[in-house]
Amino acid sequence: MAGHSKWANIKHKKAAQDSKRSKIFQKISKEILVAIKNGGNNPDTNPRLRLLIEKAKAQNIPNANLKKLLEKDEKNSANYNEVLYEGYGPSGVAILVETLTDNINRTVASIKSIFTKSGGNLGTSGSVNYLFKDSGIIIIDQEKFPLEKYEEMLFGLDLNELDEEEDIIILKVEPNKLISIGEELKTNGIDEFIKFEVDKIAITEIPWSEELENKINKLIDKLEDDDDVQNVYTNLGS
Repeated sequence: MAGHSKWANIKHKKAAQDSKRSKIFQKISKEILVAIKNGGNNPDTNPRLRLLIEKAKAQNIPNANLKKLLEKDEKNSANYNEVLYEGYGPSGVAILVETLTDNINRTVASIKSIFTKSGGNLGTSGSVNYLFKDSGIIIIDQEKFPLEKYEEMLFGLDLNELDEEEDIIILKVEPNKLISIGEELKTNGIDEFIKFEVDKIAITEIPWSEELENKINKLIDKLEDDDDVQNVYTNLGS
């Protein structure tokens, strides 16, 4: 696909994240602990936990780390609050910030400061959330699983969208079908993913420019460096 794409460099970005691997492990571990607290530590009866396990594997979290987390039960899991912050970055780009925090006052002060110092502002609840929808995202490495080999199988799946960009395949599916489609992929030989999770996809996008992307990426980097921030989504166009 010609032009700019938010997915095109995902493999390179993932490799570059090796220096931040411990922070990534920490963030996913928090999500898993919340899922266990809310639904138990059995992935067969806890769909959210099952999805997070797949997300953790896509991020190369060692099985030993996962095993330790799954040995915890509801009573021994940490107590975090899930809080969604909504705001605007430079040029009115809508931004959603998902957090898990044990101190809401600390978190909101930090998020607000990052927005303000980056030329944006924190909005009220509901101010930008309506501009996004949930979508299951699966990204596959074509160097390991070339499209020409799996194309017929992939088009036989219940997908919303299939895109090919450089050396990756992007599948978009209904969130409630993400796990089942992942199992179908594994059954058919695709057993490793670059990304496997539910994302928030923008319904309405702000036109892309290199200058604006650089500004937004700096804001995203600052937000993601905060220990309480789990995910950041924007409606900057591709």
